[in-house]
Amino acid sequence: MDDEKREAILQRLRRIEGQVRGLQRMVEDDRYCGDILNQISSVQKSLRATGKVITRNHLETCVTDALRSGDTDAAERTYDEVMDLLYKQIQ
Repeated sequence: MDDEKREAILQRLRRIEGQVRGLQRMVEDDRYCGDILNQISSVQKSLRATGKVITRNHLETCVTDALRSGDTDAAERTYDEVMDLLYKQIQ
């Protein structure tokens, strides 16, 4: 992962961390459950978006390198890994 992408991802994760801290405060302050649930949804959406960026980077770098290597065993392991990762995302 190049430095620019890494920093952008870290910035997203820091923002998500702030959202989670905000959620903790909401619970501590006994805020309205509906507001807490809306904030949880927002955090989940942010995590999914970050995962999408990391997935694309993985496909563009690691997966592409493995498939272009000519190593059929590495390609098969990569296909299995991608299938497992995608399956986890849809659950």
